[in-house]
Amino acid sequence: WTWSDREHTAGCDATGEPICLVLKEAEGFPQNLNRMRMLKRASALILRRGITTYQSRLCKNDSLFRVHPSVSQALAENKPVVALESTIITHGMPYPHNLSTAKEVEAIVRAEGATPATVGVIEGEVHVGLSSEVLDHLARCKSSLKVSRRDLPYVISKGLSGGTTVSATMIAAHRAGIPVFVTGGIGGVHRDGENSLDISADLTELGRTPIAVVSAGVKSILDIGRTLEFLETQGVCVATYGALKNFPAFFSPRSGFTSPYQVCNPEEAAKLIASTLSLGLQSGVLLAVPIAEEHAATGQQIEEAIQAAVTEASAKGITGRDVTPFILQKVNELTEGKSLQANIALIHNNAKVGSQIACALSKQMTERKLKEKTHHHGKHSESDIVVIGGINVDFIAKGKTKTLHFGQTNPGSVCQSFGGVGRNIADSLSRLGISLLFISATGADSHSEAVLNYCKHMNTSGVARLEEQSTATYCAVITESGELSLGLGDMDIHQQITEQYVSQFEKQLSSATLVCLDGNIPISTIDYVCSIAKKHNINVWYEPTDSEKACKPFLSDAWKSLSYSSPNLAELCTMNKTLGIPTPEVLPSSLEEVLSVAVALSRPLLEHLHCLVVTLGASGVLVCGEYDAGSVNLQPRKQKRRRRLCAVHYPALTVTAEETMNVSGAGDSLAGALMAGILQRRDTDSCVRMGLLAARLSLASPHPIAPTLTLDSVDPNKVQTHWPKPSFMWIA
Repeated sequence: WTWSDREHTAGCDATGEPICLVLKEAEGFPQNLNRMRMLKRASALILRRGITTYQSRLCKNDSLFRVHPSVSQALAENKPVVALESTIITHGMPYPHNLSTAKEVEAIVRAEGATPATVGVIEGEVHVGLSSEVLDHLARCKSSLKVSRRDLPYVISKGLSGGTTVSATMIAAHRAGIPVFVTGGIGGVHRDGENSLDISADLTELGRTPIAVVSAGVKSILDIGRTLEFLETQGVCVATYGALKNFPAFFSPRSGFTSPYQVCNPEEAAKLIASTLSLGLQSGVLLAVPIAEEHAATGQQIEEAIQAAVTEASAKGITGRDVTPFILQKVNELTEGKSLQANIALIHNNAKVGSQIACALSKQMTERKLKEKTHHHGKHSESDIVVIGGINVDFIAKGKTKTLHFGQTNPGSVCQSFGGVGRNIADSLSRLGISLLFISATGADSHSEAVLNYCKHMNTSGVARLEEQSTATYCAVITESGELSLGLGDMDIHQQITEQYVSQFEKQLSSATLVCLDGNIPISTIDYVCSIAKKHNINVWYEPTDSEKACKPFLSDAWKSLSYSSPNLAELCTMNKTLGIPTPEVLPSSLEEVLSVAVALSRPLLEHLHCLVVTLGASGVLVCGEYDAGSVNLQPRKQKRRRRLCAVHYPALTVTAEETMNVSGAGDSLAGALMAGILQRRDTDSCVRMGLLAARLSLASPHPIAPTLTLDSVDPNKVQTHWPKPSFMWIA
């Protein structure tokens, strides 16, 4: 079987999130085999046996992280999100104060214009964003564990539940792409820590995870001076929020120590965070927010209670993770609840300040992207890409019964996502910092409004909204077991991406470094763009979309103006057949034969194309082109010349169906990241690995292009992954 992200989605998970795979005809099967019957069998096979594709079983397994739809949507739309920990629910306060505080904090975050994302571990999965039912369960549960970085592997392996500490919440927030995290107070170096070496994992996490942590400083039961020294050693930028540099001590606005830096308002704090993220330091920021003075009046009484509680804990031999909950409970008793009131007040204050900072950061990042986009597009810089292709709105209807009854209403769930090969590639490139123009067509309908709102981070000024036309849609009706019962597609509007319309952008086309076409657009439009490319010596990347559309540029000499293409083996056969070149009647199954056939079919096309990226499904990726320094030269060519040809095979990384949320954009993520790497003049290995890492993020996301996709997330030098060794071969 050959799996592709280009046609039919095959299912959803129990929550209604799109997870199932998009299928293509099996390579080598007779052409007259009924497609619908084949898709039904394939979708059932996926659910039963799993698939092999780009992702591998790694310690960084994104399938173990579940992002709540409200959080995922906010991130996708570049709206502010605030991460919140859950040990305050499971271990920090008694019930029902813990539950009411958690809900109050989330309400404060929403009131300030951000989306709350409380993090917790539920039955072996890290959830980013919790429903009210799960919050209530955690608040009542007496068996929940306290989960720090060290505990995550064990808790997940055993399928247990627990509240996440600062360090574990930072890990989850960073994985989800949330830059701001609010908590009460962080851990630190314990008293007598110079002898016991009892140092909180919160501090080392701040030194290696680029998250801004908003807290009321360090818990006053700790050695604050040594904690600040340790944070300096870890390279953590520490700043007090407010008019003074006094470093707060949780219940007290003054600890007797000062912060290295100070920020006065949300805008200054946001600039500090943005600078940290832009530098790529991989370390966090600690923003210390003093408790309000009116709630700090009881500080002295609380401090005396803390001293008494510390003494009692030592006398009873209480150590490690049990110290903090014991002391907080004891202090609450000694102060007759005043410490609990102060605790709740400072958390409320932190939530308000942290949300304001998150909103300011989101606004600054949006303005920065808009400024960069305006700058680049205004000058038509040479780094621009023009992407021309389709936009789809997909609806996946999944029944809740084994059999669907036609002619009547069946119980089920319906979910929506935004796709289209051209849109997906443009989305991927935009998230990787590439300035581009996307040219497409939609109807002037609600679907168009929804998809364009989702694509605000992209330059969609080239998307035509046409009256009396419908935005391209695809609907799959699927049984409970995942069998495709019916698929319907309305793609007619792609034919409106005409030569006449695209010619309005000839100036952008002629100044672009690369133009990407998907196979959905009309043949006449492809021929026109290729003529412009030939005239101005522009590199064109053709994404075939499917085996039927792969032939379009090859029906004339237009294909000779292409520089890149990324077909699978079936599409490569179609290209050769269209040129009258013999192809195998049945495609091979063994890897050795697959590579041999792929190389043989690539050779005729490389007479004119600069490079072919042949996707081989479970067998990986074969890159074919000009030999350069032991590999294939992917860099855009200035002119055609005689050259030695070679191929490099990159084995695929593997993933099971259970580990995959969605593959509707994995191939497009691969292509987009490859293009980004090429334009950044990276070496071939780095470009291909960027593509594979982008595909992995897509597979683990409910969206075709992962909202968490960034340059850092696909940088092979920053993501620790075991890469199978590529193999080299000459092309005669």
